Amino acid sequence: MTGSAATFDDRICHLGEGPLWHPARKQLFWFDINAKQLLSQSDRGQHLWQFDEHVSAAGWVDDHHLLIASETALFQFNIETAQRRDLMPLEADNPVTRSNDGRADPWGGFWIGTMGKSAEYGAGSIYRYYQGALRKLVGDITISNAICFSPDRRFAYYADTPTRQIMRQTLDRDGWPVGRAEVFVDMTADALNPDGAVVDAQGYLWSAQWGAAQVTRYAPDGSVDQVIRLPAQQPSCPAFGGPDLTTLFVTSATQSLAQPSASDGTVQSIATTCVGQLEHQVILS
Repeated sequence: MTGSAATFDDRICHLGEGPLWHPARKQLFWFDINAKQLLSQSDRGQHLWQFDEHVSAAGWVDDHHLLIASETALFQFNIETAQRRDLMPLEADNPVTRSNDGRADPWGGFWIGTMGKSAEYGAGSIYRYYQGALRKLVGDITISNAICFSPDRRFAYYADTPTRQIMRQTLDRDGWPVGRAEVFVDMTADALNPDGAVVDAQGYLWSAQWGAAQVTRYAPDGSVDQVIRLPAQQPSCPAFGGPDLTTLFVTSATQSLAQPSASDGTVQSIATTCVGQLEHQVILS
């Protein structure tokens, strides 16, 4: 079902995160949060944009613009000119926190999690940006991760990594949470740390597991379908891309590693026989 991992981009990220396959540009974007950088690779080579604050997650708006989450704002970013237009403050009055994991939802909204810059307990939250407004969905989050959506629009998933659980949240017809979230996968017994995640077109969830050098694919009932080993010790987030959406890209990090390998901090790619979902377009208003 899957091939072996290969290095897609050999630049070393201290905290690689937020991979996004732009379906119109056929181009992968990702972040090094600690370096305050957006990175990309295209047929024109490697690209890098430097910011003066932490940036962590993005959604695509059109051929030329991304919605980017930073430690103080959600902003529209022009890929060609590097111009920024702020749309909405994001915990701008809280110097403790920054943005972390995020993803566009099937309705054109954007879910974004925050966390303490030193992973302060309960300092973060998860929000939804939709139709020009930002609304808090979940509070008391320590490390927000695993934000992704089922292809039938029934569920959102998220994790607070130290709990070692991925939660599943039922959604209404407009994409808002209904009732309480339930545990989808509990990794406590295996001492695994759920980081970023993505759901494929069949409704299976792929979870990057920080410190375990692996991505695990879970069936819609939460059972393990397969485990993909990686040469990077700290995989942080997966994303499907490539011309037929069968390539799994995985960011990674060297943060806290005493002796990183040559693969740690790089973006890895794995050829699969599974098909991902197209990343949803962000509708700004």
